Amino acid sequence: MDRVVGNLRTAAGDIKLAHSVFAMPFAVLAAFLARPDDGRWRVFAGQLALVVVCMLAARTWAMMVNRVADRDIDAANPRTARRAIASGRLGVRQARAIAATAGAAFIAACAMFALLFRNWWPLMLSVPVLGWIALYSYTKRFTALCHLFLGGALAASPLAAAAAIDPASLTRVPALWFLGGMVVLWVAGFDIIYALQDLEFDRANGLFSIPSRLGPHAAIWLSRGFHAGAVALLVLAWRAEPRLGALFAAAVGLVGVLLVVEHVILAKRGQKGLNMAFFTVNGVVSCVVGGVGVVAVLL
Repeated sequence: MDRVVGNLRTAAGDIKLAHSVFAMPFAVLAAFLARPDDGRWRVFAGQLALVVVCMLAARTWAMMVNRVADRDIDAANPRTARRAIASGRLGVRQARAIAATAGAAFIAACAMFALLFRNWWPLMLSVPVLGWIALYSYTKRFTALCHLFLGGALAASPLAAAAAIDPASLTRVPALWFLGGMVVLWVAGFDIIYALQDLEFDRANGLFSIPSRLGPHAAIWLSRGFHAGAVALLVLAWRAEPRLGALFAAAVGLVGVLLVVEHVILAKRGQKGLNMAFFTVNGVVSCVVGGVGVVAVLL
């Protein structure tokens, strides 16, 4: 038992569950946007709890698949050589067991939507969703568009959450699609920034990324373009959804400022400012969009 707990602790430390902050607020906001205005708050509370469980299980699945798939690459890269599987602190068999358990938990939580709320879509789409979010781990082997694949994996969060609450919301609430598109471009933009630190390693090992294929200067400008597009889609989401109102408009403006700050930090400090630009600023972006969006909908 102690060994199992130790493996779980090692895995949790390696995949950094706290980084769920990048996707979780968007899923929660989408759930509130999708909620039918029928006053059944107890039902919605149960649905929302299942959405959170699905998010945590899906991220654990995706990250463990990533660590298993990239274990040899991680071991060869000085930046990632200390990761749990690459360093040997966590065995491949144990990592696969954790991934399988997380995947099973995700499917089980999706099944609860069918059993409790008569919504079969989450269960029917559960395995395809697991496959989609696992695909990113292999894309760097064959395409420089891997950053957009990652964005697509995280963009599944708000759309899947909305479908779990009310499948009809995907046609009833156009803002959900703008929100999903925003996540694609926002994540791809900051993942390009993150990939700058592995530029030489990727080139030497035949791995694909936009920085390794286009060079750092072009990659940074493409990241800026993606982030400009992300803000534009957030504006469209605000305009498409009357419930978001003036409060969310202010949040959109703040997100624009934060993304500019992210690129200013990168321009002035280079890779020394990477942690602040990547983790801190983008964590604040997601919390601002999700938190302010939920408050706006409730008001």
